[in-house]
Amino acid sequence: MPLSLANAGEENIIKKIGGNPETKKFLENLGFVVGGTVTIINEISGNVIVNVKDSRVAVSKEMANKIMV
Repeated sequence: MPLSLANAGEENIIKKIGGNPETKKFLENLGFVVGGTVTIINEISGNVIVNVKDSRVAVSKEMANKIMV
């Protein structure tokens, strides 16, 4: 399921990252790698604040839909 549908406070394992090569590289640079864990801190109208690799990152709804957990 996409990250945008995950529950807040739940730790998820990243299974796949979709999108074009530039999008994949951008997300990888933020710490979103396959096999890594991501936890949603807060969700505001589809946009999410996540904890990934000991950092908090804000991700738009469109980007969150490309991250499969």
